[in-house]
Amino acid sequence: MATYHQNPRSRFTKCFIALLLQIPDDEKGYELDLFCVPKHYEEDLDRVIIPHGLIMDRTERLARDIVRDMGGHHIVALCVLKGGYKFFADLLDYIKALNQNCDKSVPLTVDFIRLKSYCNDQSTNSVKVIGGDELSTLTGKNVLIVEDIVETGRTMETLLSLLSECNPKMVKVVSLLVKRTPRSSGYRPDYMGFEVPDWFLVGYALDYNEYFRDLSHICILNEKAKVKYKV
Repeated sequence: MATYHQNPRSRFTKCFIALLLQIPDDEKGYELDLFCVPKHYEEDLDRVIIPHGLIMDRTERLARDIVRDMGGHHIVALCVLKGGYKFFADLLDYIKALNQNCDKSVPLTVDFIRLKSYCNDQSTNSVKVIGGDELSTLTGKNVLIVEDIVETGRTMETLLSLLSECNPKMVKVVSLLVKRTPRSSGYRPDYMGFEVPDWFLVGYALDYNEYFRDLSHICILNEKAKVKYKV
């Protein structure tokens, strides 16, 4: 069910209403054998929660919203690796298509950063930033951060704090997923694809210790797989 949420005010963005698609806690999802799932993962997944086609449709709409709001500005699209690379590539493809077919367009350049805050399926209290030395190139720029999932929100708050030291002109954040969890700091991105329950999700470049990035759909990882792939 689509639900409106008020985005909290920050020093980077204006406060506005963001639309997202909410996955309820009692969502049953879909049986794996209804979809094409790599055979090597068939025993590791409980069910499909967000099919690839729905991800693509939602991503296309997010691209339209971004072009509507940011059209006319030169934007540096900052991909948060590794999990964000697939969403980043698909989102930019849709933005490029809109640039070619709409009156309003968004000039884009790209950059990349890597954040690490997980060990196995547990979020740690520390956030490791890889590539942060390059953030100084974003001074005075309009930045669109592209993330795969916001969970507690602390990782993104850390990145936004680092970015603020570089004095960008504007920063907005788009995340494919936002997790509904009691551990949340309350942070909400400017653009959100889906709000999901507090499950450990894999697929569409979301990983568990580097596995499952090659899975097209977003699925729930089963407990047996957490042990199987634990480091």
